[in-house]
Amino acid sequence: MSNTDIEIVVEDPTAPEANSPTVTSVRVVDVVVSLVLLALAITLGFDNWRTGAGWETTGPQPGYFPFYLSVILGGASLYGLVAAFLSRTEATESFVTRAQLRRVMAVFVPTLLFVLVTQFLGLYVASFLLISGFMRLVGKIAWWKSLLTAFVFTAAMFVTFDVAFDVIMPKGPLEAAFGR
Repeated sequence: MSNTDIEIVVEDPTAPEANSPTVTSVRVVDVVVSLVLLALAITLGFDNWRTGAGWETTGPQPGYFPFYLSVILGGASLYGLVAAFLSRTEATESFVTRAQLRRVMAVFVPTLLFVLVTQFLGLYVASFLLISGFMRLVGKIAWWKSLLTAFVFTAAMFVTFDVAFDVIMPKGPLEAAFGR
């Protein structure tokens, strides 16, 4: 047996199970994304047409180029819709299974919460919560390591951005208490 025939198989104990039921098909996702993009193209096209999508003696009006970009986006969306309905393989092909979706949501939901919490507690407190939460809940790392790493990273971010470069970042009540 040559070296090129050797295959190394590494089992991932946290991988989603192979027999997980399908949540949605590729066709459904293609149709939904195409419809959202078509709605966006129509909205942008109308708004740019309203502000002026023509050509004046001095050159293009403000909405000229964005209008035609929205026409291209709308055409591509219509093409995507037609292609999705004509494809036979996409109707049966699984886009995501329940186990895969659960893993994606384990990252998406905390990240969405991070964005919302940043508005009220500031960037550094929200970053601390996100990092320590991810390390503990997703990574299964000890609490003390998670808290220490989150604190060191957040402190380094604060010193780098707020102190060294004086970059304006979203502040919360804790930063205000320190006079920053």
